[in-house]
Amino acid sequence: MTDTQTMNKKHILLPLVALCMTGNAFSQTLTQARTWFLNGEFEKAKPVFKKLVKQAPSNANYNFWYGACCYETGEKNEALPYLKKSAARKVTNAYLYLGKLYYDQYKFDDAATSVEDHIALLQKQKNANTEAAELLLDRCRRASRMLRSTEKIAVIDSFVVDKQEFLSAYKLSKESGTISFNEQKNGTSYENELGDKMIYTKTSADNETHLYTKIKLIDKWSDSEQLSELSNAGHNQNYPFMAADGITLYFAAQGDESLGGYDIFVTRYDSDSNTYFRPDNIGMPFNSTYNDYMYAVDDLNNLGWFASDRYQPADKVCVYVFVPNESKETYDYENTDTDKVINAATLGSIRSTWTDADKVRLAKQRLAQVMYSTANSKNKKDFSFIIDDGAVYTSLNDFRSKEAKAQYQSLMQKQKDLSLLEEALNKQRNAYQKGSKEQKDQLAPAILDKEKRIDDLRSEIETLKWTVRNTEIKALGKKK
Repeated sequence: MTDTQTMNKKHILLPLVALCMTGNAFSQTLTQARTWFLNGEFEKAKPVFKKLVKQAPSNANYNFWYGACCYETGEKNEALPYLKKSAARKVTNAYLYLGKLYYDQYKFDDAATSVEDHIALLQKQKNANTEAAELLLDRCRRASRMLRSTEKIAVIDSFVVDKQEFLSAYKLSKESGTISFNEQKNGTSYENELGDKMIYTKTSADNETHLYTKIKLIDKWSDSEQLSELSNAGHNQNYPFMAADGITLYFAAQGDESLGGYDIFVTRYDSDSNTYFRPDNIGMPFNSTYNDYMYAVDDLNNLGWFASDRYQPADKVCVYVFVPNESKETYDYENTDTDKVINAATLGSIRSTWTDADKVRLAKQRLAQVMYSTANSKNKKDFSFIIDDGAVYTSLNDFRSKEAKAQYQSLMQKQKDLSLLEEALNKQRNAYQKGSKEQKDQLAPAILDKEKRIDDLRSEIETLKWTVRNTEIKALGKKK
């Protein structure tokens, strides 16, 4: 062989070797990226698939892997076009990820359609398991129904606090009972105003949290009793709160009935069977695709509170303050812009919930009074009464109007009467729950009578508060 022939052969072989080496490196890179993907190491895999999809934009698998990595690392808007492209090429799991992405965007009907397509492709595969996908489809359909029943509420404020100390944001009146962290710091406990009933969270042998209750006997607490009937709502029951009626119980749980993570549920006590009815999910906007819990209502101040980690970093939680509705009112889904309903359901803007200016203004005054009273609880004050946005009275001597002062003294007496009536009602309700049928028949008329008297007295108190404020404001105006 001549020198020229030898050189020509080298020129041919060198590109072939380089090509083989490049192909081998490419194969190793793709294999490694797929391994990272399957192991859940999406941050590592994402740049590899991003490069691959740029090199081969029409490759359905590359589009899927990159889109899925973007979804898993929180870049959901970036993920959408790649998942759509791979789904159009019938990549089975692309439909699954599209369903999850649409679910997160509250496009629940689109999510259900994508999951249905995913299930249809799975069913064509031999021995494919569709159980997880079927559960997701049920959740999409349930969420779609909830969105259509989103409740109209006025959220007057919100506080972002450390997750470990989120109860510090709750400013409940003593009449509402006491909520506190349990001994294990993995849940909360509720104790009623009288201090004779407790509902609390405890970790059981199954390593899940359950709700237990106990009542105070003469000088000690009774044995704990698990509220096992609440398991219908899911698992890891937690964050209990009993309403002032002594019957309505709110709590949070995880599971198939939840939109995502913890959801808030409500149930009521059935005195005839000495158990609670099947819990119901209270729906949107209280519940979301994130964790939502610790729902509490202060009837005295007509304010409600609940916590959510929606839009929050891992170590923070947002506590929302809202005005409880006397009866549930929902948005007209069919005749309302979908984006507006989604905004209301997600609480994207609490200001957009301020549709009743008077309701919001009064609630903000009540909240300011509660916050002011709490902030000054260490100082001895006779009371805390908001006159307007610029004046909070803490003593009878603060009044400029003799008439307003006399009206407020009448208000104070009515509030004392209300407190005594509520205490008597709670005792009768407790006796009713523990009594025989004959005793219940005897107690029922008295309980109904006290409930009516309490409602009437509360109405009188609210009217008198307005009268006091108006009388004092008029007096201040004349003296100016």
